[in-house]
Amino acid sequence: MERLDKILASQGTLSRRDVKEIMKKGRVSVNGTVVKDSSIKVDIYKDEVCLDSEKITLKKHIYIMMNKPQGVVSASEGEKEETVVDLVPDEFYRKGLFPAGRLDKDTTGFVLITDDGDFAHKILSPKNHIFKTYLARLDHELSESDIRMLENGITLGDGTILKEAKVEIVEQSDTPLVKIMICEGKYHQVKRMFAAAGNRVVALHRSKMGELELDSALNPGECREITPEELQKIQKI
Repeated sequence: MERLDKILASQGTLSRRDVKEIMKKGRVSVNGTVVKDSSIKVDIYKDEVCLDSEKITLKKHIYIMMNKPQGVVSASEGEKEETVVDLVPDEFYRKGLFPAGRLDKDTTGFVLITDDGDFAHKILSPKNHIFKTYLARLDHELSESDIRMLENGITLGDGTILKEAKVEIVEQSDTPLVKIMICEGKYHQVKRMFAAAGNRVVALHRSKMGELELDSALNPGECREITPEELQKIQKI
């Protein structure tokens, strides 16, 4: 059970002050009864809350899948730069949204945006081994010995230890397309791993988190809500 004003304010752009004013005008009802006391507590899973006679689907948290375009910053706020949160449409927007794990400005693909800090910590912690899958276009051919090195884990020149990865050649060419799966999210990790193997990432795209694939129907910059069933796929080890 949580306070009604707190719950309503968490659902979108209204402040708790706005909610109180709306309630004073008799525009909010709970289970068919008009409620003007903003401190009343409700069960978001059982109680029916309406605004202007329209039912509100209450959610404690929201989870959004976005196909991040190039040139957008993976952050909640950016100094004079567009962020992934700026791209979230009003229908999904609520206060406290942030990207669960960052992609470089020039990296595209699956970004999970949420207001659930506990969930984000769970899927980002290396100890939980939730793999993130990337497609990397490389500058030149990747040898078998390079693949083995990446799969065994490496220590960078600055002492940074990177855990083992799963590497697969998707398209063999002078500039091969490689699938790489990692369970960490260190700074520029994929690019630094291939650099340690004497190669350079020309383009990078995150295609999957856990067992959940990026929705192919999403164009760059578009997003949709993640279903409870899909959340389970992300957490699948």
